[in-house]
Amino acid sequence: MLTLRSVTVSPPLLLAPMAGITDRDFRLLIRRLGGCGLVAMEFISAEGLLRRNPSTLRMLHFVDEERPISIQIYGSDPARMAEAARQVEAMGADVCDINMGCPANKVLKGCAGAALTGDLPLARAIVRAVRGAITLPLTVKFRLGLRPEALTYLELGRILEGEGADAVTLHGRTASQQFAGQADWSHIARLKEAVSIPVIGNGDVRCAADAVRMFRATGCDGVMIGRASLTNPWIFRQAAALLEGRELLPASPDERRTLMLDHFREVIVREDERTALHKLKTFTGWYTHGLPDGRLLRRRLNDLSSAASVIDAVEEFFAATATCPPQPWPSTPRGIAAAENPA
Repeated sequence: MLTLRSVTVSPPLLLAPMAGITDRDFRLLIRRLGGCGLVAMEFISAEGLLRRNPSTLRMLHFVDEERPISIQIYGSDPARMAEAARQVEAMGADVCDINMGCPANKVLKGCAGAALTGDLPLARAIVRAVRGAITLPLTVKFRLGLRPEALTYLELGRILEGEGADAVTLHGRTASQQFAGQADWSHIARLKEAVSIPVIGNGDVRCAADAVRMFRATGCDGVMIGRASLTNPWIFRQAAALLEGRELLPASPDERRTLMLDHFREVIVREDERTALHKLKTFTGWYTHGLPDGRLLRRRLNDLSSAASVIDAVEEFFAATATCPPQPWPSTPRGIAAAENPA
């Protein structure tokens, strides 16, 4: 169990904020499958929030069924970040998270995200301002540093603890690595030894067994999972089962079919046709990765021009494979990198 002030995260498995992915529909899907102790929104620009940008405000909708829920904000101005955090608290979020890990160039150029791992005085000022503005649990997600030769995570972790952060999440890569190479979990273990607040590990948790291995290898208090949930939304439920010593059961074809269709029907209701079609094609590619004949369905999507036709194709695909026995859900392919926000 992971405790952030008055918020209990149980099991201590967290959904990472992912740009363009962790909208209300996906968060509800993960929550309903079970095993996830805390879900997170897509990361939110403090400036977009304060300027009441329509696209930013649209991302902020959530329902009680998702709780506990974290809203992650990013920016480089302490006063503006503090005001954005106040609004996050006023919206009723359970946790406010600060992004100090996004390696995207457009974020780095604004001296936000992972750029803050290279400007520790500014990082300190932001956390101090935000901590003074809210009573919500405050967490910070960051990387090892900007470059392998400039690792700042231990000093940053101590600063964050000193300024009142309730927990920190460390992704075991530098900003310059983006999502290349292998996340180095040994740094998560070192950070755990360096601070007394909870440490959440993140990076290269590709299957349920990896989550258990991260707990054991690093001593971390929680594990955050991002990209693996795109190809295996059941990963939280499976990891929770392993942590409790229960049997890990693969999802049946009928469970997979139901998940896809329920998700897609929600998307169609909430999104315009163009956005819905793009999302359905994208998620179909992820959800069918590694499944028998899944490639045939993915190829068929190229010729489809409406969201309704995608749903029909999914129905036909599962009807044709109804006699196939359950298959272990595949681990995350390395190619899925750009989806995960950031840190």
